[in-house]
Amino acid sequence: MSEMAHKSLLGRKELVANSEPEGESRPQDRERRAFLQGTVATAVAVALSPWARAETSASNLDPVYAEITKRHDESLKRLQDWIHQPSIAAENRGVIEGCELTMQMFRDAGFGQVAKVPSDGQPGIFATLDAGAPRTIGLYFMYDVKQVDPSEWSSPPWDAALVDKPGLGKVVVGRGAVNQKGPEGSFLAALHAIRGAGRKLPVNLVLVAEGEEEIGSPHFPQIVRRPEVALRRGWMGRW
Repeated sequence: MSEMAHKSLLGRKELVANSEPEGESRPQDRERRAFLQGTVATAVAVALSPWARAETSASNLDPVYAEITKRHDESLKRLQDWIHQPSIAAENRGVIEGCELTMQMFRDAGFGQVAKVPSDGQPGIFATLDAGAPRTIGLYFMYDVKQVDPSEWSSPPWDAALVDKPGLGKVVVGRGAVNQKGPEGSFLAALHAIRGAGRKLPVNLVLVAEGEEEIGSPHFPQIVRRPEVALRRGWMGRW
């Protein structure tokens, strides 16, 4: 059994942890995840380019950091509520409910347009946040998680309990806490903090989410090629 944890915008002391058995990953899974990691790295590079840094100097970010601290409990509860909802595409368990919950979380974080995108499998989500910025970043999210065997967990996987872990401190243990609701929840927490501080993003956001990543994304091409998604490419302007 492995315990994985990472720092997040959820707070200074809490970590998020995924308690799950080790497993062999298929070559296609490794290639797909490598692609997604590369996409995230590209987005970070764009966000840290000179035109973005000019808008996010240390002094400008102080109110945002204050909001992160102020909203700690709210951000933690948001993640726990998300983990409470199973969304297992491989078992067709809770995926529609997980999609609806994720859409509401996007709306709460400030996305102006949030729409369910049908496919021959589980639905996707298309969302946009127009900050009036000259540039736009494309984002990928997933809202599904893997199956669970509760006997292999140190804490019930849907409880999202706060647990003291030696060497780590207080952590959230639950299915999806690391892959992938924890990191995505941190991103949404940052959006709440930025808006709460009265700041605007230096970029617009176009987001596509799917509910089948853990079964190989078989219908993701259908989602991104839907006319209502493809037509928004013109809105994205310069990358």
